[in-house]
Amino acid sequence: MAAPKSDPRPICVVTEGGPHIWAIVNTIADRLGPVSVILETPESKKQLLLGRARRQGWISAIGQLGTMVLTRLGKRFFSSHSIRLIAEQKLEVEPRPGQTIIHVPSANAPESLQAIADIQPGVVLLAGCRLLSRQTLAKMPCPVLNYHAGIAPKYRGMNGGYWALASGDAGNFGTTVHLVDAGVDTGGVLRQARGKPETGDTISSYALRQAAFSRDICVEAVGDALAGKLATVDPRLPSKQWYHPTIWFYLWTGVKSGVW
Repeated sequence: MAAPKSDPRPICVVTEGGPHIWAIVNTIADRLGPVSVILETPESKKQLLLGRARRQGWISAIGQLGTMVLTRLGKRFFSSHSIRLIAEQKLEVEPRPGQTIIHVPSANAPESLQAIADIQPGVVLLAGCRLLSRQTLAKMPCPVLNYHAGIAPKYRGMNGGYWALASGDAGNFGTTVHLVDAGVDTGGVLRQARGKPETGDTISSYALRQAAFSRDICVEAVGDALAGKLATVDPRLPSKQWYHPTIWFYLWTGVKSGVW
């Protein structure tokens, strides 16, 4: 049987951006061709706090906000480590000149759907953006994949690499590319990659470390979608959704087990 022909339509990535995401975008562009990026405006800290307070209560929400602030400070304090990581792994962490970028207020906004209709992609890859609503998903004209910085379904949600380490499960420090459904990282698993943190890595640099060893699976999954040969696998793992650690849990775990 002849191998399926690749879909000639473009590749689209929907994201809030960030160095680790641009590393993946640039690798996909190198290996598969041009990528159109729909860049959504990040939610404000106030919106994030209110949303988490509704779901988990104010105590947890404020504790998580504390960790987010500490993480932001950590990126500045440990910037030299990230610079070395980027150089060692040959990551390109900025958009290239001429990169197609369409700015939208949200991945679920009408502007986002219009941009996708204009691009007419053969595949949409979500990478660090808002959860798509059922209504948005229903209007997608092509397969929709998600790059998740954790091993799904065991570490769905936020900071999957950190939670694997904090749980004493370093063998599942990894990432997943999966199909997108209406749940939180619950779609069928397409590909996974596992790696390990290096000396000096913290919650501030795990995303970069994970992106470095996950570029291949992103290229492979997107290529499979374009070729019309997506196939899911069953990782045979329990399913749990995780959130940002609270500041008190983060500090206690760091002191107790050295996972920062």
